[in-house]
Amino acid sequence: MNRTPLRTLVVAVVIGASLSGGCVRRTMIITTDPPQALVYLNDEEIGRSEVSTDFLWYGDYDVIVRKEGYKTLKTHWKIDPPWYQVIPFDFFAEVLWPGHLHDTHTRQFKLDPEVQPTSEELIARALAARERAFDPRR
Repeated sequence: MNRTPLRTLVVAVVIGASLSGGCVRRTMIITTDPPQALVYLNDEEIGRSEVSTDFLWYGDYDVIVRKEGYKTLKTHWKIDPPWYQVIPFDFFAEVLWPGHLHDTHTRQFKLDPEVQPTSEELIARALAARERAFDPRR
């Protein structure tokens, strides 16, 4: 009994499944209040909000949001994988699934207005700095 045609068929099916296999696209969307704030993700500028970017892995991301007139926000965003991206299901979603999956995560960050110090507070800070600079014990 010749098994060569059967082996060839199995190899062809495996290669065909690999080439036509699924794909998972992962996207995060960041919005801010107020809009048009500059967004950094893991110390890399990704744009002004509302901003969308693709990502490769699930986990903890450092997020920095800046806008003039507002306090800079430094925080984290933990993105957990959906069920089909957990071992062993991820193999089927990434390789064998015939279609495409799109995993989208959205988060809004709110910036607090920056509080401007009063003239009296500025003068008090300046006098304190002056005293520290001219302190003979230093």
